[in-house]
Amino acid sequence: MDQVSESVANLVEQFTKLPGIGKKSAERLAYHVLRVSEVEAKALAEAICSVKANVRYCKTCFNLTEAEQCGICRDSKRDRTRILVVEQPRDLLALEAAGSYRGLYHVLLGRIAPLEGVGPEQLTIENLCERIKEGTIEEVIMGTNPTLEGDGTALYLSNVLGDLNIRVTRLARGITSGSVLEHANREMLSDAIAGRQPF
Repeated sequence: MDQVSESVANLVEQFTKLPGIGKKSAERLAYHVLRVSEVEAKALAEAICSVKANVRYCKTCFNLTEAEQCGICRDSKRDRTRILVVEQPRDLLALEAAGSYRGLYHVLLGRIAPLEGVGPEQLTIENLCERIKEGTIEEVIMGTNPTLEGDGTALYLSNVLGDLNIRVTRLARGITSGSVLEHANREMLSDAIAGRQPF
């Protein structure tokens, strides 16, 4: 990149660090930033800084929030006897968009992946167990992604929760094995929630 200024080269390099962004996409994004007005470029930079400064994990379920608790945990109209366990906040958003689940959630912030060095202790499993021990939860629904790691995580969790005297179910397999929740459409997610089965 000798023909490109150092600032542009640095911006391209930063964009390539984003998931799913290759060199060509990074270059397109960098040149887009150069083309937009200074006001738009600063608005993008401020939005990134604001997210880093203000967004944190909910102290209860580990969803993203700007308060101590997320809006779902604060909503008194939600069914407080059920917790749907998901891997990431984006999975929660996909399920919420389907509109057919009105219980609570718990975000693991990942899945057990030994080859990547991620074990159960790096997830929020202990926090989930503490929530269940409070005594109001009757059912835990496994909403991990239908992948090898997601299924392994669900199996591990069901074993951990086996002694806590609660019903453990999983989402129905209307979701294709090997897919990711965030890419499923509303109908598939609604069917998966409605057709959940014992784990």
